[in-house]
Amino acid sequence: MDAVTLNAVCMPSDEVVTRDIDGNTLIIPIFAGVVEVEGELFALNETGRAIWQKLDGRRTLKEVAALVADDFAAPAGEVESEVVTFAEELRGRRLLSVRAPSSKDHS
Repeated sequence: MDAVTLNAVCMPSDEVVTRDIDGNTLIIPIFAGVVEVEGELFALNETGRAIWQKLDGRRTLKEVAALVADDFAAPAGEVESEVVTFAEELRGRRLLSVRAPSSKDHS
């Protein structure tokens, strides 16, 4: 499996659903159309929610990081490493699909 880079484009996996419950965002794995009850739920903190909401399958991680940096008035360089680490962790859990950008991205 290749490393996730800032040039990668990410979106939620087809094998997850996201639910907002009492102000918490949960990512719930599903397999073959059935919620994986024994699977691990993944709860997002405020930063994780901000990143997750921007992973739309069109933006690169670098673009996502810039948007999150603006949201939190944080240095883009610091946010970039957090976004890549977040994407790597979610991909490893099969919660995120990752691909290289195409010429249709950024439109």
